[in-house]
Amino acid sequence: MTIDMRSEEVGVSSLDDMDEATFAELAERHRQELHVHCYRMLGSFQDAEDAVQETFLKAWRARATYEGRSTVRAWLYRIATNTCLDLLARRRPEPATGGEVMWLQPYPDSLLDELPAADADEPEALALARETIELAYVVAVQHLAPRPRAALILRDVMGWPAKDVAELLGDSVNSVNSALQRARAGMREHLPAERQEWTGADTDAENRELVRRFTEASVATDLDAIAAMMRDDVRYSMPPWEGLVIGRDAIVADWTANGYPQMAGLRAVPTAVNRQPALAYYLWREDEAAYLPLTIDVLRISGGTVTEVTIFDADRFPSLGLPERLDADGEG
Repeated sequence: MTIDMRSEEVGVSSLDDMDEATFAELAERHRQELHVHCYRMLGSFQDAEDAVQETFLKAWRARATYEGRSTVRAWLYRIATNTCLDLLARRRPEPATGGEVMWLQPYPDSLLDELPAADADEPEALALARETIELAYVVAVQHLAPRPRAALILRDVMGWPAKDVAELLGDSVNSVNSALQRARAGMREHLPAERQEWTGADTDAENRELVRRFTEASVATDLDAIAAMMRDDVRYSMPPWEGLVIGRDAIVADWTANGYPQMAGLRAVPTAVNRQPALAYYLWREDEAAYLPLTIDVLRISGGTVTEVTIFDADRFPSLGLPERLDADGEG
């Protein structure tokens, strides 16, 4: 089952005679879904922004090559995928051996909500749309070589036929199928064994209560309460800093050593990224007479416990549409 992406153009056989404004309007229809596609490929919100901009520039320059044999949308996807492959060829360093991805950035649910919706009557499509944007999936993808990565996303997420993927990558269908098998095996190696249970729905009362209690304990810097909500083998990372910490006791020791229990004056704003619950923390600054951005903690929930915590720096607040400061009452 694949994600239903709409906005297929009908009757566009040439772009060569379009003026720049008309071309830009046509391309902009696909910006959000192209941005998510590039994000899956690159794992970085900012790199995805750059890739989409470069894609539109390349498309404008190459508009005379469009012959109407596919939709403009499919043509743009081809350009975007090759742009990402070019960026990946230049990127260093590779993912750390410990499993973390240094360039990982969160993706706001508010932008994901702008995508064409999967059919609500098809639970598999809804599940696919959620699971292939979760941080665990994006991290697993980053451990694949670029071309198998592209084959996996185009075939398993976008639902492209193998022959179309082969044409894009300049390979045979057999080569694409072989790359896809390797990519699927790599994903099984890096993905968590269990699915995330968070849905964000009002009916998801048990998990919403878990997040509420986790938020309350975090603002109070109550490590004992936080630890009680974590699974024994919980994982913690803080991109772009290197180091993956595994295990409740190890995480408590790490946070204690870094002075978290002594931190005072925290406020938390609930948000959501990558279809996961997240908490934007602000710290009171007396000199500013305001709470200023500190970190964004993204939670993964399975089996009624927190199984992973990924913490991002305050520089991600603008891309998530979060307030740049809160007043003394905690209001933005």
